[in-house]
Amino acid sequence: MNAELRERAAQIKLLLLDVDGVLTDGRLFFNNSGDEFKAFNTLDGQGIKALQKTGVKVGIITGRTSDLVARRARDLGIDILVQGREDKWEALQEILREHSYALHEIAFMGDDWPDLTVMTRIGLALTVANAHFSVVERAHWQSRERGGEGAVRAACDLLMQAQNTYDKALGAYLHGSSA
Repeated sequence: MNAELRERAAQIKLLLLDVDGVLTDGRLFFNNSGDEFKAFNTLDGQGIKALQKTGVKVGIITGRTSDLVARRARDLGIDILVQGREDKWEALQEILREHSYALHEIAFMGDDWPDLTVMTRIGLALTVANAHFSVVERAHWQSRERGGEGAVRAACDLLMQAQNTYDKALGAYLHGSSA
């Protein structure tokens, strides 16, 4: 990790995530009744939980509205959830009215154009391996993993490594102590 990336990542207190294409592979599944299906990766969930234990808050901003996303957020202890907002910058403003973070303390992981309104204005712009090229060009870091395939876990690991909390988090599983 280069020095600029480490410095940016070390300052992060809030990680915000897009859903489709980041927490999922971006495909949308519907049955004939109109029910929606999404697949979430357990690696991402474990990374989110580990990062939260270090004191970094995690939230979700998504353009779509889904009971599945609300359930996944609840399961992971994510209480910052803004759904149905195509204008993600406005969604971030809603979050900042309730939570005091400076823009340089915020990381956002996205994969497509709607995410750029936030990614180009915050401290750390993260993206997935299969993101649109215009997002990749503007990101500070790109995972090797594709969306829905552990990319969020890689971002959580990156933040913990930069903040020197990774070894303690891992140690809880190696030695049986709590992180």
